[in-house]
Amino acid sequence: MENSAVREILEKQVLTIAKAVEDKIDDEIAALERLDLDDIEALRERRLQQMKKMAEKRSRWTSLGHGEYSEIPSEKDFFAAVKASERVVCHFYRPNWPCKGNDPGYYKESLWITFSPLSLIRRNVNILKADPSRVMDKHMAILAKKHIETRFVKINAEKSPFLAEKLKIVVLPTLALIKNAKVDDYVVGFDELGGTDEFSTEELEERLAKAQVIIFEGESSLHASKSTSQPRSVRQSSNSYSSDSD
Repeated sequence: MENSAVREILEKQVLTIAKAVEDKIDDEIAALERLDLDDIEALRERRLQQMKKMAEKRSRWTSLGHGEYSEIPSEKDFFAAVKASERVVCHFYRPNWPCKGNDPGYYKESLWITFSPLSLIRRNVNILKADPSRVMDKHMAILAKKHIETRFVKINAEKSPFLAEKLKIVVLPTLALIKNAKVDDYVVGFDELGGTDEFSTEELEERLAKAQVIIFEGESSLHASKSTSQPRSVRQSSNSYSSDSD
C-alpha cells in the first residue's frame, strides 16, 4: 500500500512538471505567432548588431594579444598589458628549476624520510616530478585559446624584482588574476588545485571562473564569486620579496 501511494504521488508530480513545461512552450509558440514582419525584422537587426559588436571585440582582443599565451619581456610591458586589457592572468614563473641529470622537465625535492619509528631524517632525494612552471604553461596555453576574452601571459619573476615586490609574489609559480589594472586574486602554487601537478585544465578553469577573470560557460558546481582578498593595484607598493622556490 505504501509503495502504491508513493508511486501515485510521484506520478502526479511528474504530470504537474510536464504540464508546466508544456504550458511554457505553448506560451512561447503563441508569442512567436503574434510577431509580425516588423517584429521579426527588429529581432534580426538586434541579433546582427550583437554579432557585430562581438566581432569587433574579438578583433580588438586579438590585436592586444588575446588568444595566445605569450611571455612579457619586461616590467614596463607588464604595466602596458594590464592597462590595455580588462582581464589578465599572469603567470609568475622561475626558469631552470634544479633538475635530475640533464632533463629540464624534472626537479629535485627535499623530503622527510622515516628510517625507523623513532628517527626522522631529512634527505635530498631525486623525485621525478614535472617542472611546475611547465605544468602551468601547458594549462595556460589551452585556456588562452579557449578564453579569448582574457589575456594569458607569463613573466620571469627573477627578472622582475620590482614587480614581484609590489605584488608580494613569494611562491612560484603564482598566477596573478588581474581585472581593470588591479590584482583581484592569486592562485599560489598548486594547493588550490588539489596539491598536485596532475590537476586538470578544467580545475584551473573553474578556479579562474570563481575569480571572474574568465567567462565560464561550462557545466560546473562552482559558482563564480567575488574574492575575499583586497584588490591590489599594480601601482601599489608593498614591503618585501622572497621566493621559496630556491
